[in-house]
Amino acid sequence: MLAFIGGTGLTRMDNLRIIRRQAISTRFGDPSAAVVEGELDGQNVLFLARHGDPHVLLPHQVNYRANMTALKEAGATAIVAVNAVGGITAQAPTGALVLPDQIIDYTWGREMTLFDDPAEPLVHVDFSWPFDSALRNGLKEKLAASELKWNDGGCYAATQGPRLETAAEIIRLERDGCDIVGMTGMPEAVLARELALPYAMLSLVVNPAAGKSSHEITMAEIEAVIHDGMANVCRVLTDFAGGYTA
Repeated sequence: MLAFIGGTGLTRMDNLRIIRRQAISTRFGDPSAAVVEGELDGQNVLFLARHGDPHVLLPHQVNYRANMTALKEAGATAIVAVNAVGGITAQAPTGALVLPDQIIDYTWGREMTLFDDPAEPLVHVDFSWPFDSALRNGLKEKLAASELKWNDGGCYAATQGPRLETAAEIIRLERDGCDIVGMTGMPEAVLARELALPYAMLSLVVNPAAGKSSHEITMAEIEAVIHDGMANVCRVLTDFAGGYTA
């Protein structure tokens, strides 16, 4: 079953006809919220609010291992994750959607693997290409048919948060080859790989990254972009779910 993970600005999908809510407890603890099963454009899908419902968890407080394990146990066979991000390069203007194809992890102190039990074998997964090509191609098809601003490809920088980055840090990230910056892409993406769950990311650019505009970044501006942008994201996800085949 296709699953969606909602980030900042996407705590619920209003057009999702809810069938049931599953309170799943995992060996890693409880997920951020109940796993919601519902119908979206004729397809049964799962939905999980990454930051809780209501939004209460900071990026470094999210129990990513519990979230991903709960989705797997609920029947997820593929995941599309939504993220609100800052735009670093010209290919990621504010309001655009980005389908990243690479990721660099700058986080620290997070539980990064499911394979940390000394009584079980250690597993090293291949993470050369973090995002599933079939999911990305399906999303590209829907985006290409829309009139939205979007970009195919780009590198996502996963930073620790919850503060926004300094201008110097953004210069460093750009020098490293990053196009967008967020706080929730890791370890979520690699945990999906460990669970053998195809995973793709759909990122909404909600602000220019630090030093990329002539004025201070404000939450009011970010929230205004999120309000309109997440409505576009929901339309894309609905179209994608309607034509999705495992």
